[in-house]
Amino acid sequence: MNGYGLGLFLGEADPRLLALPEGDPRRLPAEEEAFLARLREFCEKEADSAGIERDDRIPDEVIEGLKDLGAMSIRLPARYGGLGLSARCYHRALMLTSTTHPALSELLAAHQAIGLAQPVALFGTPEQKEAFLPRCVREISAFALTEADVGNDPFRVRTTAVRDPGSGGYVLDGVKMWTTNAVVADLLVVLAAVPAGEGGGGGLTAFVVEADAPGVTVEHRGSFLGLRGLENGCVRLHRVAVPVGHRIGAEGEGLTVALAAQDTGRLSLPAASAATAKWSLAVARQWCAARVQWGRPIGRHDAVAGKLASIAATAFALEALVEVVARQAERPGLDTRADAELAKLFATERAWRVADDLVQIRGGRGYETAASAARRGERGVPVEQQLRDVRIGRIFDGSSEALRSFLAQELIAAYRSAARRPAPGELSADGGRGGAEAGGGVGGGHRVFVAETSRRLAEELGKCAARPDGELDVERRGPGRIVDIGAELYAMSASLAYAEALEAAGVRAGPLADAFCAQSRLRIGHLFARLAENSDAGDRALAGGVLEGAHGWLEDGVVDPSTDGPWIAVPEPGPARTASLRRVVGRAR
Repeated sequence: MNGYGLGLFLGEADPRLLALPEGDPRRLPAEEEAFLARLREFCEKEADSAGIERDDRIPDEVIEGLKDLGAMSIRLPARYGGLGLSARCYHRALMLTSTTHPALSELLAAHQAIGLAQPVALFGTPEQKEAFLPRCVREISAFALTEADVGNDPFRVRTTAVRDPGSGGYVLDGVKMWTTNAVVADLLVVLAAVPAGEGGGGGLTAFVVEADAPGVTVEHRGSFLGLRGLENGCVRLHRVAVPVGHRIGAEGEGLTVALAAQDTGRLSLPAASAATAKWSLAVARQWCAARVQWGRPIGRHDAVAGKLASIAATAFALEALVEVVARQAERPGLDTRADAELAKLFATERAWRVADDLVQIRGGRGYETAASAARRGERGVPVEQQLRDVRIGRIFDGSSEALRSFLAQELIAAYRSAARRPAPGELSADGGRGGAEAGGGVGGGHRVFVAETSRRLAEELGKCAARPDGELDVERRGPGRIVDIGAELYAMSASLAYAEALEAAGVRAGPLADAFCAQSRLRIGHLFARLAENSDAGDRALAGGVLEGAHGWLEDGVVDPSTDGPWIAVPEPGPARTASLRRVVGRAR
């Protein structure tokens, strides 16, 4: 059954899919609330966020403490030693850890969202589940996919897995880069290309590799714009023997394994983005009340008030999005891939805007580091750190540009393959088939807008579907705008559903949902206008001229501080030339 996200683009979104159960939607079962209370206490008392930022490292005792709490196995079923808690609890845990320091939430998410547990749980044999899942309670895992020349194109993977007739297993060779958790990992999931042959069909295939196996070397620990403390590194694999029992799925199913794990864990970034917005709201509210200029708090000045309102509305929408989509993802038989991708795209883009607005509101103090402010005797508020940290969200887990392109392709294919589409007027006023009254509940007018715009969106998607694929391969920005409109509509829908549930529980949320929907409708109007009138053709022509060097003179008069070297250095396979940087944490094995 299609989820709400796909229905939005086909003009048949049913808002009943987003309806939340009775009661306060923020409440979790007592067991989950107790776990989150223990985690909060640990983060506040045991995790030194300033120390992680300063030393660019998560201390071993912090990692061990997270293991002791069960934070490394939140969703792992109890039969394998995990806590067996819900996705909603997991997302709340990421919100706590990401606002303590984002390196902590990345440690947890890289292990639980795309690390070993998800691929094995989804595609592993019973024997693999019994062998590997209990190890995920205390052993750290990482997913090794990216290579120097891969980017968003996994079919450029050069790491190979050659069948070994003697053992019946495989021998892996290659170099992986930007592998989060690689420096501290005990277990790796490696995506490698198996040559076609008599033993099987070959193709991209996923393998479990012991991080301490002979031939595995962590060669480099990355340093980035933000996310200090991230244990991200390059992994060299030289003639690494892997038993056939360590292959996840069949040969050629590696990309399916990777994408399925990614889809399941894709809400990790929206959860962290929601945390960014919630913390930003707390800082902005307090600062806008404390800072006085021209006789009144700056939050009472219209220009700043607009930013404060935007941060508040966005924080509400992102919390709603995570809450609603997480519940959708746990419903059996519901295809929520588009829902998760839209949530990731929207949340990371809006979180970046929130972080930038917070820096602007804080002014010079927003640009100053927390440590510097503390040395001057003021509160150290890590606003500039957040701006650096949150920027990766638009790149991680599929860049925004790639997601728009992939989603557009999937949506066009879905439109073309639909057995039939609803005729004009067939849908009820709220966008579903005989759903609730359009004007009922919170934001009735906004619900009508969502339903009408969904149908208009289906018409625009139909225009794209009628065009030749060759044109669509070149002209991607138009379909990308359609995706962005759908993401806005989804966030509006989630906000209305969440606000309605909160209002029924006695929480005043209607003004937040109304403000967000009003802001979103303005953005949607702009996107529709750009579908009709834009500079895309001229931009493509200019970009082509730039690439051909037609305007090289414009680059004169500046100094390039870059070092020498190739733009893309593809490492040659072979033995390691340096000692491994792998760090064994605690009592994992």
